[in-house]
Amino acid sequence: MAGCSKDDVTKRVTDDNSLYFPPNTADEWSATGPDELGWNPMAVNDLLAFLESSNTRAFIILKNGRIVIEKYFGKNITDTAPFNSNTRWYWASAGKTLTATLVGIAQQDGFLNINNKTSDYLGAGWTSLPPDKENLITVKSQLTMTTGLDYAIADLNCTTPACLKYKTDAGNQWFYHNAPYTLLEKVVEKATGIDYNTYSKQKLANTIGMNGLWITQGYNNVYWSTARDMARFGLLILNKGKWKDTSIITDENYYTQMTSSSQDLNPSYGFLWWLNGKNSIIFPSIPTSFNTSLSLKAPSDLIAGMGKNGQFVEIVPSENLVVVRMGEAPDDALVPITFHNEMWEKINLIIK
Repeated sequence: MAGCSKDDVTKRVTDDNSLYFPPNTADEWSATGPDELGWNPMAVNDLLAFLESSNTRAFIILKNGRIVIEKYFGKNITDTAPFNSNTRWYWASAGKTLTATLVGIAQQDGFLNINNKTSDYLGAGWTSLPPDKENLITVKSQLTMTTGLDYAIADLNCTTPACLKYKTDAGNQWFYHNAPYTLLEKVVEKATGIDYNTYSKQKLANTIGMNGLWITQGYNNVYWSTARDMARFGLLILNKGKWKDTSIITDENYYTQMTSSSQDLNPSYGFLWWLNGKNSIIFPSIPTSFNTSLSLKAPSDLIAGMGKNGQFVEIVPSENLVVVRMGEAPDDALVPITFHNEMWEKINLIIK
C-alpha cells in the first residue's frame, strides 16, 4: 500500500528535491504518494502481489527520504504475530555494508588503516598460511574479497586458522569468502578496543535512529533490525554518509572507494557493496566471471547490499531512491538474481 504509516502517525507531504530525514526518537516518517510524484499508481498492486507471492515480509521504497510504498506480509519468523514495522528480521550478508561503513569510520577515527596487514590487528597466525603469505592479506583484501584464501573447504563460514588455507597470493583471486569478512568485526574490536555492538551503536545506529543488534549465529555475526532501520541506513548511504547535518562518514575518499569498483577482478564489487552497470561480475559461490551486470532491469547506478534469501538494501543516487526488501527465499536459486530482476522490472513500471 502506498504511503503506509506506523501507528497512523505518518504525515503525507508533497515531494521536493531535498532529502528528508525522519526523527530519531519518534514514529513519524513523512510520506508521499506515487501519484504526487508523477509515477504510475496503477502498477503498485502488481508489484505488491508479486512480492507477496515471492515470500516477502517487508518492502519499502523511499523517494527523497520519504516513504512512497511500505508494505508488510505474512507472519513473524518466531511466532504467529503478523509481520509489521516493529518486527526485526535478519539482514544476512546485506549486513556486510554496515561493516564496510564501520571499518571506514574506524579508519577516519585513526584506529586502523585498511592498507595495513590484517595481522597487525588479529596477530600473527590468524590463518594457517606461512607468515610471508599471511602478511600479504590486508584489511582492504578482506573488504574486497581478494584475500586469496582457499575456497575449496567444507565450511566457508569457519574463521579458525585451520579453515583459512592458502590458495594464491592476496589480490590475485576474487571469491565470495564469508570467513575473512566476518573477521573484520574482530579487526574493528581489536583496533578500537570497543565491543562491536557497542561501536555500531555509538558511531552509527544512535545517530540515525537505528535499533538493530548484531547476533552471533555459529561463526557468523548477523545484524537484525526492522525494515525501517534498514531504510534509515540506506538513506544515510544515499546522502554519502551524512545524516541531516551530521557527517558520519567524513572521509569522502573512503565513501567513494566503498561504492566504486574496488579491483579489476570483479568490477561489480566495491567494499562489501554490489554495484550495477559494470561490464562483468563474479557472483557468490562460483569463481567464474560473467560478461553481464548485476541487474539488467535495475538502474545502472544502483548500489546494493544483498543477503541470503533476498535481503536487499539498495540505493539509486540518480533517482534519490532507497529500496528495502526483507523476507524468506523467493525461489530456489542460491542467489535470487531472477527475482531481483523481476522486482526491478515491476518497480520500473511504477517510477517511469
